Amino acid sequence: MTAPTAPYGELTNTGAATNIAWHHSTITRVDRAQQRGHRSAILWFTGLSGSGKSTLANAVNAALFERGLACYVLDGDNVRHGLCKDLGFSDADREENIRRIGEVAKLFLDAGVVVLTAFVSPFQADRQRARDLVEAGDFIEIHCAADLAVCEQRDTKGLYAKARAGEIKEFTGISSPYEAPESPELRIDTGSQSLEQSVAQVLGHLATQGVIPQQG
Repeated sequence: MTAPTAPYGELTNTGAATNIAWHHSTITRVDRAQQRGHRSAILWFTGLSGSGKSTLANAVNAALFERGLACYVLDGDNVRHGLCKDLGFSDADREENIRRIGEVAKLFLDAGVVVLTAFVSPFQADRQRARDLVEAGDFIEIHCAADLAVCEQRDTKGLYAKARAGEIKEFTGISSPYEAPESPELRIDTGSQSLEQSVAQVLGHLATQGVIPQQG
């Protein structure tokens, strides 16, 4: 069956844009890696609200920056101020939120940047779709594995209390499920170990995987 067509710039009834093509850059990801002395990667931090995703991602980002690496954090709250401000927290909106972040992270990867994403990203299928956008070894899933009790104790925004009172619907861990990664590249006990220990664990993994140079 022939795919439906539409005028230039419009969408078909399958949601696909027409008359577009991918333009290849004359500067490649390999060129950028050679210039900078490190390869790019996606560090995908996932975990419950309050598990320390943003704190750890920003601390790792600072450590990478101090070493002279090109790096950037995509934070869940920050992205919802702009790119994803039209989305709510229904399952469908969460899926679209992570789809967009996966595509943005892929662009950062191609730009030669170590991009750190800090999102609850509660559903395994959504995280897998983000992983499938890139080559094996480019997507490093980091589970911030603080348990629910610890996350509620850290509830600086009062979100868990509101969720338990029914004031916030579809809140992950309370009224919406969190599907913990089954085989992440890293599982970090952010509920018990120090931030310094967690950062060291991430940096050690990146060094063994050749993302960053080994330090003597």
